[in-house]
Amino acid sequence: MPRKILHLDLDAFFCAVEEQRNSALAGQPFAVGGQPNERGVVASCSYAARQFGIHSAMPMARAVRLCPNLLIVPSHHKLYHTVSQQVMDRLHNLTPLVEQISIDEAFLDVTDLPDPPEAIARRLQATIKNELGLPCSIGVAANKLVAKIANNIGKASARTRSGGTPNAITVVPTGHEAAFLAPLPVPELWGVGPKTAAKLAELGLTTIGAVARWPQADLARRFGKHGHELALRARGSDDRPVETEHEAKSVSQETTFARDINSAESLKHTLRKQCEQVGWRLRRDNLSGSTVKLKIRWADFTTLTRQSTLAHPTNLDSEIYAAALELFEKVWPPGKLVRLIGVGVSNFNAPAHQLGLWDSPVRQADEQLQQTLDQIRERFGDNAVKRGSDLE
Repeated sequence: MPRKILHLDLDAFFCAVEEQRNSALAGQPFAVGGQPNERGVVASCSYAARQFGIHSAMPMARAVRLCPNLLIVPSHHKLYHTVSQQVMDRLHNLTPLVEQISIDEAFLDVTDLPDPPEAIARRLQATIKNELGLPCSIGVAANKLVAKIANNIGKASARTRSGGTPNAITVVPTGHEAAFLAPLPVPELWGVGPKTAAKLAELGLTTIGAVARWPQADLARRFGKHGHELALRARGSDDRPVETEHEAKSVSQETTFARDINSAESLKHTLRKQCEQVGWRLRRDNLSGSTVKLKIRWADFTTLTRQSTLAHPTNLDSEIYAAALELFEKVWPPGKLVRLIGVGVSNFNAPAHQLGLWDSPVRQADEQLQQTLDQIRERFGDNAVKRGSDLE
């Protein structure tokens, strides 16, 4: 039996939430994000702002140049997560087969529901609009690949027609996947980035249909396993299930400074705070990792990453910081300006470390201290306990 897959994407989600907070923003060109004089970037922008060429991830300073009257609204991430959860609750009320991709995007498998998928999509869209006041667009197809692309194309087409919120529903009937994809440009296909698109263009393959007609064996010869997958995707074939759980691969934290800094004290202080945040998230999720990664970006945007593997998995702030600091001191020439710094922990193959018979007394004391600090902070807040170096 053909599957019925929905891809739901909330339209300009952050902006929609901000318009609920302040109705005067409706219809205005505005962006959610940081200030232009603090190297802020656009997290989301209204459809009125998009008409000026503004888009997500654009530096806010450039956005203001494109639209001098642009309104800038600070982010309210806790509110966005709360509203996102309300949306996801509605999806789970419809089916347990929900795969959340991001804060504002999800796949649903509604194969077991008796109604036609388009009718299900329209009811779901109306529920989210009526109960939460949020617009959303939905792609409907027999697999995740085509449902996602259908939604992308449907949203773009609706925006072109109306210039405003898409609120679109786009349906690709079962059996028409290849025909729907054929005229679309190659970059619409999952797994085709600029480099792959350029190589395909050298072969004269600029549409998905052209890729589908190209000999699969030759694609596999030229691109390896990726070429085989390209051939299948170009024909609209995708048997991946809707996955209700995702295993975390890494936990990280990074900071972009408002101004480039070269103070060793400030950089180490930032690094320590990041390690504390990463460690707390690891302990919260009962994870330990054995790989610590440092990311650092110079003033000229050159970005370096370095990592080290520990003798045992950890989630202790002190051990994460020791490894990150060692990496930092190896790569940072004293006095060099830094734009961004970050730390992450990965390689969660081993379970969270527990106190053991052969642990050193120092490590046992560190773990016990860490547990006590976590309990105090959970009860009295993050600022209940501070390091002496933070008191200045």
